[in-house]
Amino acid sequence: MMRFNHMELTLEPGTLDEPTRSQMIDFYSDLFGWRPIEPNLFHPSDLLFISDDTASSFLLLYQGEKAMKAPGFDHLGMLVDTREEVDAMLAKCKARQEADPRVAIREYDDLVQGALTVHAFYVKFLLPIYFDIQCMEWRDGSGPKQRWKFA
Repeated sequence: MMRFNHMELTLEPGTLDEPTRSQMIDFYSDLFGWRPIEPNLFHPSDLLFISDDTASSFLLLYQGEKAMKAPGFDHLGMLVDTREEVDAMLAKCKARQEADPRVAIREYDDLVQGALTVHAFYVKFLLPIYFDIQCMEWRDGSGPKQRWKFA
């Protein structure tokens, strides 16, 4: 069984300059609880967001001439435990969007597939990719027998 480790995104030159860098850090730290680190791997402007103290999953951002383009529904899925968490994150994104129209949100009806209901929305801010924030609700205990859990 595998789990997500990391994603690297190449951004347009200048994307990680101030004040955009600080705005990006503020948004993703607040929404996901990600901690920013300046790793200086490829360039002093590199930015690394880690999800927890183990750094077992992270998002590395750097700038380059061949920047990523994701014009469609390209996204990275983020799984939370409950519908309430999804709704709280959506409310936080909507509040941010009121103050900054660069916050793009796509809302969806629940996707029901047999015993599984996926409750989700997409959000994008200052990065070329959407994040799919979702929870999976299984009816009658029919969910997977194994789940990732950090102790």
